[in-house]
Amino acid sequence: MLAYMTAVLAACASVPDSQERAARKAQAGLSADAARESYRRGHGIAADPNTPKDDFLARHLAVEQAVSGTPLTAGNRVRLLADGPSTYQAMLQSIGQARRYVHMETYIFEDDAEGARFADALIAARNRGAEVALMVDAVGTIQTPDTLFQRLRDAGVQVAVFNPVNPAKARAGWSPNQRNHRKVLVVDGKVGYLGGINVSSVYESSSAPGSGGGRGESKADAATGGDADAAPWRDTHLRIEGPAVAQLEQVIQAGWASQSDEPIKGTGAYVAPPVGATSVRILANQPDRSDGYTVYLTLMSAFESAQKSIHITMAYFVPDPAFIEVLAEAAKRGVDVVLVLPGFSDSSLVFNAGRSHYSELLHAGVKVYERRDALLHAKTAVVDGVWSTVGSSNMDWRSFALNYEINAVVLGPEFAGEMEALFQRDVADSVQITPEAWRDRGVDDRFMEFFSRMFERWL
Repeated sequence: MLAYMTAVLAACASVPDSQERAARKAQAGLSADAARESYRRGHGIAADPNTPKDDFLARHLAVEQAVSGTPLTAGNRVRLLADGPSTYQAMLQSIGQARRYVHMETYIFEDDAEGARFADALIAARNRGAEVALMVDAVGTIQTPDTLFQRLRDAGVQVAVFNPVNPAKARAGWSPNQRNHRKVLVVDGKVGYLGGINVSSVYESSSAPGSGGGRGESKADAATGGDADAAPWRDTHLRIEGPAVAQLEQVIQAGWASQSDEPIKGTGAYVAPPVGATSVRILANQPDRSDGYTVYLTLMSAFESAQKSIHITMAYFVPDPAFIEVLAEAAKRGVDVVLVLPGFSDSSLVFNAGRSHYSELLHAGVKVYERRDALLHAKTAVVDGVWSTVGSSNMDWRSFALNYEINAVVLGPEFAGEMEALFQRDVADSVQITPEAWRDRGVDDRFMEFFSRMFERWL
């Protein structure tokens, strides 16, 4: 039975092959060359300190248009949220202002203090006359008693469960591996949220970069701890206003229709007017479709197109070989590739499987840091100071091949500057893994990396 399940899981955890990636890369490259003749100078542009940021922006705009089928939407205002408390404050304020509808998806919705706050806010919105719908993942809420959701139903809130664990309650095409890992909120079609933050009291001790873990300890002191249950959480979310919110709403409506026989209430064709100058694309992958690798392909193309820098903060980093190759090749051609990764994790297998890739990355010139004063749960990247992404997708086999995920790509130097500042604060709160120190690690660590690597496709 174990061998059978392993074969099933391995078959599920696959990503686009090299032929498909090459076709997408060629398409993106042609589009980029057509967009800006100056990019024929290649590395000379990246090396020239006088290169206008618009050149990098033009390249990534072209690549985005070539790789993704969803439109790039201008006219948005995007706010970066770097910890749980500030994210919850903003989300609850928006729910409190709802007049027409509140639509929400989340992987985890705990029956704790934060869960109660959100349940109260959703019920209050419904009592004011707004339509309210909540979809949660069956596995993500497996420890949440149904009494919490029944309380919402009794108040008139629509509640749907994604891919129930019991196949008798699921729709056709049930698969225990496919999970809805998205965290999305849309209020009245005017404001939307997405990122890595679930509904849980673990964020009460949330740690923003530069806070030293929120507990006053030094990095050296924190490095001796690594208690995932007691550590503050470091995560990132986005608040979006403007036309791109309609894309978030479309994702929620499609997800709801796939899981519930009851139509979602409060829908409409409303598109918010422009309120800012930021361009946004919403990426929502669907692993049950042959072309459902939008997040994977977009990240690959952005990193392949990088000319100056790739700065990644990532909770679960267990990428496929092609991803490692893209990052290594970027570092070898002079791109500043820097990773901020967890110094400990709530999953030992994931943590050590990710570490098993360090030697190859360090050898190529990639800089690796570990944040050991907080449990790192953020999933972000910023490229060339103009291309940024924040979302629910980790860089692992599960996110790319099995989970339903959602990311926002934000184009423009102003927002990327905020992302860079956040990234540098993460670096300052982290410990660098040098090639010398990595070569001196112990036998126990090496064994755990080797052992965990065997299971990386199934994590």
